[in-house]
Amino acid sequence: MSEITNFRGETSTVPDGNHIDTSVAKLIARVGERVRRARERKGISRRILSERSGVSTRYLAQLESGEGNISIGLLQRVAIALDHRIEWLTGEEDPWTSDALRVGDLYRSSSAETQQKVRNLLAPEPEASLRAGRICLIGLRGAGKSTLGALAGQKLGLPFVELNSEIEAQSGMPVDEVMALYGQEGYRKLEAQAISRMTATHDSLILAAAGGVVAEPETYTNLRANFHTIWIKASPDEHMSRVRAQGDDRPMAGNPEAMEQLRSILTSREALYGKALAQLDTSGQGVEETLADLVTLIQDHGFLD
Repeated sequence: MSEITNFRGETSTVPDGNHIDTSVAKLIARVGERVRRARERKGISRRILSERSGVSTRYLAQLESGEGNISIGLLQRVAIALDHRIEWLTGEEDPWTSDALRVGDLYRSSSAETQQKVRNLLAPEPEASLRAGRICLIGLRGAGKSTLGALAGQKLGLPFVELNSEIEAQSGMPVDEVMALYGQEGYRKLEAQAISRMTATHDSLILAAAGGVVAEPETYTNLRANFHTIWIKASPDEHMSRVRAQGDDRPMAGNPEAMEQLRSILTSREALYGKALAQLDTSGQGVEETLADLVTLIQDHGFLD
């Protein structure tokens, strides 16, 4: 062992050259043996592995014999060709007998809901603390999420963010263009990323989500795990009249069945919206009255405690 001094004048002990050489030799031998075992378990020859990975057969032969000093980039190619993660080839634990590695693979391939359950079991933490002071308003368009969210944010001293605005900032284009270019699937992916980003960057805020966020199970599960969710409700007639009052006639334009479709959407999503931690019905109420009710609801539920 040797002592070295860093730029701050701190001294630490590191392995000497002989120890490093021995460790490197063991690592190379371990990687080579695991590559060989993984290849044999898949029943493929070195030639096939070479074609799939782009690494020469000569290099692979050296690697498997413990004599090849392969680069990280080439090793990654070999790992991908063998359908393994690079950690399987380099870690000290035997990947074919390690419960921890097997559990890790199962975790990565599971749904967001299952992953959340696993995290809760391994590191139990009150759900409220996971949500911190993050509040999300959900519900159909026209319920009043944006208006109430902005006013409640001012009243409570919290930043207010519209999820669609965050998606537009992320993508560099309006939501309509995102939908036209990437479709519903692309929009949902950006939506999920935006929610994760808000969770990582804000301990306290009020977020207004688009009405369809509840239709993507994993995204909605993640949202409910990290935000105190409030369903802002209104009658179908009020939803429609508020949208038109905003100067948007698109819901009714050339579509005499628009109101019936709106009722159908509301009915189909009612159970999903009902999973929110709290509900606030804005039907027949003015903005000031509803705002007071929302602030009281947030305080009474302890969403900011």
